[in-house]
Amino acid sequence: MKINFFYIVFFIVFSIQNILSQENEELKITTEEVPVKKKKKRERKEKKEKAVEPYEPLAPAKAAFYSAVLPGLGQAYTKKYWKIPIVYAAIGTGVYTYIYYNNNYNRFRDIYKRRLAGYTDDEFPNVTDDQLISLQDSFRRDKELSLLLTVGLYLLNIVDANVTAHLKQFNVSDELSFRPKINFNEFDARPNYGLSLNYGF
Repeated sequence: MKINFFYIVFFIVFSIQNILSQENEELKITTEEVPVKKKKKRERKEKKEKAVEPYEPLAPAKAAFYSAVLPGLGQAYTKKYWKIPIVYAAIGTGVYTYIYYNNNYNRFRDIYKRRLAGYTDDEFPNVTDDQLISLQDSFRRDKELSLLLTVGLYLLNIVDANVTAHLKQFNVSDELSFRPKINFNEFDARPNYGLSLNYGF
């Protein structure tokens, strides 16, 4: 009987000690997890703050000014380097077409002036005076259109730099989103279309 009593007491003491040690371990785990979770949250918050550049209200004006001074410089300021070759290709094409049509206009005008002065030794002896006037008008019109196109592309370069600088400061994070959403009806499996507005803290 004494031996059974000894075993029962031993079993109870051992069980109590085992339960207390488990509680201590759980307490230790939970106290260790709290700072780790807080630390992770703090690191995520710091990472987000680093990712978001501070708001600079004059950035769009600076970008537009830089693009007005030198085309493509506003795109470099907004770090959209891939747009610089496009800007120069567009403006270069406009300038090239203007020079081409201007040279042809001057060439046919000079031929017409020489004919009025009485010379007939030009490079187009089969072209009449009326045709020369028509060619001059055509090249003048094309020259003016290409000049308008070049000025328009130059202004588009400025607008692009300004808009890009504006959008760069616009909050487009996943914490604030407005997306289309489709829910399926549980009873008849028909889709329900809608919009979802998500905001995360």
